[in-house]
Amino acid sequence: MPRFALKIEYDGAPFSGWQRQNDVPTVQGEIENALRRLDPALTFIQGAGRTDAGVHATGQVAHVDLVRDWPAAELMGAINYHVRPNPIAILDVANVSGEFHARFNAIERSYVYRLLNRRPPLTFDRGKFWKVHHPLDVAEMQRAANFLIGRHDFTTFRSVMCQAKSPVKTLDEITITELPYPHGTEYRFFVRAPSFLHNQVRSIVGTLERVGFHQWPAERVRDALAAADRTACGPVAPPEGLYLDTVRYPADPFSQK
Repeated sequence: MPRFALKIEYDGAPFSGWQRQNDVPTVQGEIENALRRLDPALTFIQGAGRTDAGVHATGQVAHVDLVRDWPAAELMGAINYHVRPNPIAILDVANVSGEFHARFNAIERSYVYRLLNRRPPLTFDRGKFWKVHHPLDVAEMQRAANFLIGRHDFTTFRSVMCQAKSPVKTLDEITITELPYPHGTEYRFFVRAPSFLHNQVRSIVGTLERVGFHQWPAERVRDALAAADRTACGPVAPPEGLYLDTVRYPADPFSQK
């Protein structure tokens, strides 16, 4: 059966996360529903990673096996037609070998978290940021974030429901930038690693926000990491500011077309 890689964008607000579940809408479930209009024998699609309820994606990747060997552009158009009116878009489709696996072949994932200091309520971007009413110190947040770079036991920054076998992960980059936004200021966190623990990014961002608001000294983040204790974590940032940005492979499947 021919295998296809899909690059996917979605607004996570209406969904109970990526992973298919019974009786609730999910991103995986809606894409599979659309694909069954094209291939009734379809069993499932495999994503590069799960996103929680309310979390968005600009570069999720999945693979799917279909009976028919579709032209990539035609398949993209057909899925986008049948997935309507859900806020899901297939951005690209590529024919890949049967050895390609969206999850296990991925060598790096990056997330973006968007935090906004603004007094007026949001209209057009409602549900796309974590909104606070105070400015943040970017330099201090970056200084605190630097303590987390490298290979560490991230027990402090993972959900108690995390099913990963080990809390040890390698965090390659956290970059925090300040951007103008109408009547406010956006703080954008870019986080890059081979893989992540459940709630790791949101736990890190929520903790760094405390540093930026001068409620925590930067060194407290270093101490929280060393504690390897979930109770040492700051508040967990809400899901609506989080975006799965990029999934990277040894060879980009979408550049091989």
